[in-house]
Formats: sequence, structure tokens, C-alpha cells
Amino acid sequence: MAIRAEHEIHTRRKGRNIGVGLMLAAFVVLVMAITFAKVTSDDFQMPDATEMAN
Repeated sequence: MAIRAEHEIHTRRKGRNIGVGLMLAAFVVLVMAITFAKVTSDDFQMPDATEMAN
């Protein structure tokens, strides 16, 4: 059984999948950066547990 060459559609799909993966990684980095910026700001305060219970 011979190994067949990759079909042209698989090559296009692979390129699209790499693009989607890079965009997903960029979105995750963006969310992490925004979260880090908000947490490290001077006016950040954790909410009180008593306020959340009501």
C-alpha cells in the first residue's frame, strides 16, 4: 500500500486551521493582557463576601 500525496483541499484546510489557531491564541493573549492590566491597576479591590451574599 503506497502512501498517497496530500490532496490540494487538505493543504488549504491546513492553512486555514493554522490561521484560526493563531487568531484564537491572539484572543487569549488579549484577554490575559486586559485582565492583568485591570488587576494591577491602583483602584482594583476584591468585592466583599458579605456584599455578594445579599
